[in-house]
Amino acid sequence: MRLTRRHGLLLLPWFLLPAAAQAGVVLNVDGVDENLKNAVVAGVELSQYAARDVTDAQIRRLYANAPDQVQAALRPYGYYEATATGDLKQVGNNWQVTLHVVPGTPVKVTAVNVAIDDTAAKVPAIRRALRGVDNLKDKPMNDGQYDAARDAVSGALTATGFLDAKLVTHRVEVNRAEHSAKVDLKWETGERYRYGHVNFKNSQFRDGFLNRYLPFKSGDYFSQDQLLQLQQALNGADYFAVVNVIPDTDNAKDGTVDVNVELAPAKRTIYTGGPFFGTDTGPGLRGGIEKRWINDRGHKWKNELVVAQRLKTLSTLYQIPMPGPNQRSFNFGANYRDANTVTSKSRTLQLVANETRLWHGWTRTIGMNALTGTFTVGKRGGEGDNALGLEHGTSTLLYPEISLSRKKGDNPTFVRSGWSLTLTARSTVGTLLSDASFSTILGDAKWIQSFWGRNRLILRGTAGKTWTNDFSALPPQLRFFAGGDRSVRGYDFESIGPRNAYGRVIGGESLLVGSTEVEHYFTRNWGMAAFVDAGNAFTGTDYRPRVGTGLGVRWLSPVGMIRLDVAVPVHDKNEHGIHLHVVIGPDL
Repeated sequence: MRLTRRHGLLLLPWFLLPAAAQAGVVLNVDGVDENLKNAVVAGVELSQYAARDVTDAQIRRLYANAPDQVQAALRPYGYYEATATGDLKQVGNNWQVTLHVVPGTPVKVTAVNVAIDDTAAKVPAIRRALRGVDNLKDKPMNDGQYDAARDAVSGALTATGFLDAKLVTHRVEVNRAEHSAKVDLKWETGERYRYGHVNFKNSQFRDGFLNRYLPFKSGDYFSQDQLLQLQQALNGADYFAVVNVIPDTDNAKDGTVDVNVELAPAKRTIYTGGPFFGTDTGPGLRGGIEKRWINDRGHKWKNELVVAQRLKTLSTLYQIPMPGPNQRSFNFGANYRDANTVTSKSRTLQLVANETRLWHGWTRTIGMNALTGTFTVGKRGGEGDNALGLEHGTSTLLYPEISLSRKKGDNPTFVRSGWSLTLTARSTVGTLLSDASFSTILGDAKWIQSFWGRNRLILRGTAGKTWTNDFSALPPQLRFFAGGDRSVRGYDFESIGPRNAYGRVIGGESLLVGSTEVEHYFTRNWGMAAFVDAGNAFTGTDYRPRVGTGLGVRWLSPVGMIRLDVAVPVHDKNEHGIHLHVVIGPDL
């Protein structure tokens, strides 16, 4: 291959060239697509002098060597007959080089012969990897793709227990005259290993407890994917600061391999606390104590105290994990709640016992609730408890509850594509140990999708229905209200709902709320939003949606997404003014 130089200047003797002892190289490549162009630029020495000084003698040497380097750069992509001509000229203090590349006819793979044990070839992971080798046929001979396909098979053999597998034949025969290549590969797989003993080292739990986290049992075929699942499960249990799952392949014998799990316990007690602000609750303080484990059976205990302007809670939760593929746990809790919204006031004690587990991709919770307390509904501002039209109540309710929840997102901190759905049903058994009978179904959904680069569309909806023989006996948290940060913005928290004869909001038996929001991000962490929310709580069929609209600021802060919204009611004769809404937390 010969490089042809153009322009009269290049025909002069080298000693008549203008002196430019200190100069750089500007390299251009044409004649090939972007992938091959990148390969040429990376393969020729000329590109190394883009930001380096080059002498006259060096540029002549680099220019003369370029044709062979172009050919070498394109050979791994199946182009064995590539040629190049070029232009070289001085522009200012720099040398400008243009390489005109003709890649020629590529060499194609015309035959692929693979020899492997039939038992190994039937393993799904290995079968998928072998399919990648077969797919090389009738395509240009690309060394990178060939290496990747070959190594994928070797990796799949090791990952599925063929620890002694060897690649004994790996040959590529190229016929330049026919522009063809033949691939021959052969593996000797050897014995497929099974799991032996699993040794948990430095565990703080009784023998056998951590075995529940194993996604396999002794005697199953070895699988690196299962070892990764084990590591993820132990990390997710929140018991350990360090988890290393190490198969002891060096000492594997008799077709089995032991697994060593090296552990370091995490800090046993966690203390949390600090100030917070929410427009639904007002400013407040939050403090908590969590025991990651309280005994050698892995039981957990969590306590939290919240003292805010309009909400005070004291809660405790005791968990009994039942590790396994369903991530099952039994939970027992108590929650004292003192809530004071713009329309209601309540003091209640709730006892909860439930079981949580994974169920067909959903998180399923089934349990029993006991709720007792006093309440007042129909409040307005700071008026006294004896104001005309207020409704007071005392009730005790015992009811089972079931919920299904599921969410999916491409990023836990900033979702570009994702959704969440929660379905809840609760009901008393007639009036058994309850002051009233009721049944409730509730659904909450959210969908997020990015579009046109730095934009997101967010749709949200909530719907619910209650049937009861005595609505007045239901405390506020079992009635439906609308308004607030996560409902209809532009209205105070739980300020929308059916009214009694005195015009006071007392909540309803049904709920229907929807929201449409569009976000645009100017930078990676800062953006703005425009939204319209609509909905109401109602009884019977008297549904009159309230509408709120506004603008917001979005900040993806180190502690999570912070949303600051300013909203106003639309065409509402009873509500006026601007409402500020602040929400801190994940998208889903």
